[in-house]
Amino acid sequence: MRFLALFVSLPTRQGAGRMRLWRALRSLGCATLRDGVYLLPDVPEHALALGQIAADVHGTQGKAEIYRLDGRDDRQRAGLAALFDRSSDYALIMERLAQANAGEPKAVQSLRRDVKRLLAIDYFPGEAQRQALDALARLEAMAEGEPISARGGIRRLASADFQGRTWATRKNLWVDRLASAWLIRRFIDRKARFLWLDNPKKCPKSVVGFDFDGAPFTHVAGRVSFEVLAASFALDEDPALARIGALVHFLDVGGVPVAEAAGVEAVLAGWRESAADDDKLLAEAGRVFDGLYKNFQLEKAHD
Repeated sequence: MRFLALFVSLPTRQGAGRMRLWRALRSLGCATLRDGVYLLPDVPEHALALGQIAADVHGTQGKAEIYRLDGRDDRQRAGLAALFDRSSDYALIMERLAQANAGEPKAVQSLRRDVKRLLAIDYFPGEAQRQALDALARLEAMAEGEPISARGGIRRLASADFQGRTWATRKNLWVDRLASAWLIRRFIDRKARFLWLDNPKKCPKSVVGFDFDGAPFTHVAGRVSFEVLAASFALDEDPALARIGALVHFLDVGGVPVAEAAGVEAVLAGWRESAADDDKLLAEAGRVFDGLYKNFQLEKAHD
């Protein structure tokens, strides 16, 4: 994709003009290449909008020129597209969605409008947008009194039917599988035994599989396995577990950034290098998730 680049400068005394320019650029979702250079994807409506901004700048004795810009190679083009990253904006929306009361129609309507505005300037949509739309859809379903079972097509199950089972997933555990195994043993099946599979296609029929193709619990409708397990056993209503789910989601498939993600990933990577096998890795990772869970509970209590 090519881009339109607006080069602009305003006289120092033009405070009102500068504020008007900033608001116009912000409403269009322009990316900043450097001070005084702003980008938009090269489409006719953007050319018209930037032309109007340039005319306004000229009217305040400023300078404005519009050029077409393209990267020299795929790496540069990807770098230009990355300037339009909206993940931090989606993170703010996700916080509001998590705190929203479905019983307050005005709050739901306000969030719906704000999500719509963000969608309009998200020129390179990805996982963060999908997460926000999913969260908004869940809030709207709750506001409309839709049954919980309709949320993402995940059926509610009783943990009492899954006690003392053997659970299986792919060996060489990493974030989603580690967190899922911790969730299973901590909240679903305290006597769970685990089988680490060389080949998921040879998973015994007598065990409960997770996080591989064809498993009863794996990625569904954009949710990672941890989130699917939590939703299946009504654990997603626990705010602390929901925050761990968001962290696992970001580390597994990307999307809305989570502040603790980098630190957790570094700690787990260290344990993976030093643990003798997957059982020992899970034991160490369990301590990490126990600590996160307790901390998130305390933070919620202090809100």
